[in-house]
Amino acid sequence: MKPFMPQLVYIEPRALEYPLGRELKKKFEDLNIEIRETTSHNQIRDLPGENDLQKYRVAKSTLVVGIRKTLKFDSSKPSAEYAIPLATGCMGHCHYCYLQTTLGSKPYIRTYVNLDEIFEAAEKYINERKPEITRFEAACTSDIVGIDHLTHSLKRAIEYFGKSEYGVLRFVTKFHHVDHLLDAEHNGKTRFRFSINSRYVIKNFEPGTSSFEERMEAARKVAGAGYPLGFIVAPIYRHEAWKEGYHELFERLSEALNGVDIPDLTFELIQHRFTGPAKKVIQKNYPKTKLELDETKRKYKWGRYGIGKYVYQKEEAEELETTIRGYIAEFFPKAEIQYFT
Repeated sequence: MKPFMPQLVYIEPRALEYPLGRELKKKFEDLNIEIRETTSHNQIRDLPGENDLQKYRVAKSTLVVGIRKTLKFDSSKPSAEYAIPLATGCMGHCHYCYLQTTLGSKPYIRTYVNLDEIFEAAEKYINERKPEITRFEAACTSDIVGIDHLTHSLKRAIEYFGKSEYGVLRFVTKFHHVDHLLDAEHNGKTRFRFSINSRYVIKNFEPGTSSFEERMEAARKVAGAGYPLGFIVAPIYRHEAWKEGYHELFERLSEALNGVDIPDLTFELIQHRFTGPAKKVIQKNYPKTKLELDETKRKYKWGRYGIGKYVYQKEEAEELETTIRGYIAEFFPKAEIQYFT
């Protein structure tokens, strides 16, 4: 698939006080992309479209260039101590994505240009915890790789953490546009992870993302550039013939990585889950989705802040975990499984 290019760009006036803001404005002017002004990246109200569905589609191809004013980072367990806010939103159309409800009425993509201020905030968190290592997740609210060919914010973050003694970076992506990141001076401080899934899940629920083959090509490049590499299998979804589907996934993954040196490969396993509000938004944005969202088949699990989610029944979840762990042991016996949730 081609790299993302916005159809419409909004810019906060204050973003032009920063070099990256001015650089992006010139870039989009040179590309003849329509640029509008907005008082705030949180207040985009005039998106084109005759109905909600059209406006949602337009939002997914709209980039907002702004300033991240709130520099208090959210905690991000189990994958990291904190989320580092480089961008918000994603151009992908994954039906199951939790950003459907997290972003609510603001599904457009936002990139933040005050990077030095964001890195200064990260340094404070690092200093509070040192000599412990502090992990920062750059993909909690976006697929940052999907826009980084335009912004290079992620590349700057990689090189910032490459010089850090006690801070490390990690992110996950479904996109293969990684070439500009291969020469970054990461010094082994950034773990590059790819999201993978069975053919059924990618085909039915991940439109607008790179194919499995493209992700594997990118993974080989990333490993060749010396990045620590990992994979997130998410969401693990009980579809028809799911055991065969996931076994084939690891078979294909093993073949794709054959001959590639990956000294500390990691896997993270996340079962499919959804919330009540998410179900409404998913069915509104993707009315023809095949995604199974039947609360009566699920177990209700309380989460942080009193917001619960529907996960698989205990026996079903245990079967998922045992099965996937078995496949990883079969094809990647030296890999570390960091968690199942």
